[in-house]
Amino acid sequence: MKKDIKEIVKEKYSMIAIQSKEQNKSSCCGSTGCCETIDYAVFAEDYTSEDGYSKDADLGLGCGLPTAYAGIKKGDSVLDLGSGAGNDCFVARALVGDTGRVTGLDFTDEMLSKAIANNKKLGYSNVKFVKGDIEDMPLEDDQYDVVVSNCVLNLVPDKEKAFGEIHRVLADGGHFCISDVVIEGELPEKIKSDAEMYAGCVSGAIRKEDYLQIIKDKGFKNIIIHAEKEIEIPNSIMLNYMTIDELRQFKRDDIGIFSITVNAYK
Repeated sequence: MKKDIKEIVKEKYSMIAIQSKEQNKSSCCGSTGCCETIDYAVFAEDYTSEDGYSKDADLGLGCGLPTAYAGIKKGDSVLDLGSGAGNDCFVARALVGDTGRVTGLDFTDEMLSKAIANNKKLGYSNVKFVKGDIEDMPLEDDQYDVVVSNCVLNLVPDKEKAFGEIHRVLADGGHFCISDVVIEGELPEKIKSDAEMYAGCVSGAIRKEDYLQIIKDKGFKNIIIHAEKEIEIPNSIMLNYMTIDELRQFKRDDIGIFSITVNAYK
């Protein structure tokens, strides 16, 4: 099942990579016609005022601004997980300057090609993009000062393995800052089992307390949630997975979908 989910995510984000930000905002896969699924605009944050922002690299897929809370300094070595077209990497590059280095990791060929092309236009010699799986990174131990990620780990089936890998590649005293989607309460089974909602960053999300517990269990310290906001999924989408009475009950049960930006130290 995990392999199937990864293939679904890879296929979805391969399609997204060849579209514009406007198409991705209009639906999860724009011109491919699946407009009945998640609209990424309900998650996205505005990057346009951030130093290093690249319009070509902004596909509107994030759910926070992890670089704004990451405490990235000049000369740092930064890793971005699920780097997409490179937007967070280029913002991080503005923070580390000429003396730092930024690595983007992604497992989608189309995203990597787009990121590499964007970096070529920008001319950064200290930014590189690597193909790899977050659950099994092709990277050496103890080499990054900061790890960032934006609305990606909810798509990873084995989150314990992912955070274990983050701990492995961080240098001693290093830290991560991640924006991600979490749940308060329990999602209906129809949503949790739906592939489109998984690729749309919803059904792969886990309960916030479980998410934070995984971070603790993997040895991280000083866990801080810097930002949190509720994400409203339109009723028209939710009704694809439940009746109107079930939707009313869902809202009465106070089940919530949230984006959080959290950091912790190794």
